[in-house]
Amino acid sequence: MSLTNPFGDRQITDPQAMRALAHPVRLAILSHLQRHGPATATVLSPHVGATPSVASWHLRHLEGFGLVTDADPDEVPGDRRQRWWKAVARGFSVSIGDDPETQGAGRALNEQMMTAAAVQAGRWLTETEPTLPPEWMRVAGVSNTGVAVTAAELAELEIKIDELIAPYVHRAETAAPEGARIVRILRHYLPS
Repeated sequence: MSLTNPFGDRQITDPQAMRALAHPVRLAILSHLQRHGPATATVLSPHVGATPSVASWHLRHLEGFGLVTDADPDEVPGDRRQRWWKAVARGFSVSIGDDPETQGAGRALNEQMMTAAAVQAGRWLTETEPTLPPEWMRVAGVSNTGVAVTAAELAELEIKIDELIAPYVHRAETAAPEGARIVRILRHYLPS
């Protein structure tokens, strides 16, 4: 696995890593670490629906695939006796090959990611959207557009969208202009 896209995301090609991430607790752990930074198994526990010992087991499993690692001591608050974990990259993308094993693993991970995205969107709709000020209400929401493209054109479109978003992904939160908010961009490419 390497960092290859404009975001510096972890590119996942290994079917075993895909299957590992297809587990809802592991996907929740990695997502939480990517969004909120280093955490212990105890800190993660209430956010991922697992006990600290189960979260710790899943963290070690993710570590085996190079998706999480120990946080640097200067990245964590206070008590250094606990094991603090961090995501290796800000995000990940999946490349599904032609072989049946990779395709099956990719489908399992895609299914779990779609489920997680639906939960995230639903939570946003009920918890966050009602509290947004008008200027954010006008620009937030969902778009659903169908386009007729070839596989090569879709690949090119994905690359162009990644390149368009990349400068904002790489900008540190501290360098963002006043009034900036974290915006979760969910993209689905669903050929029919």
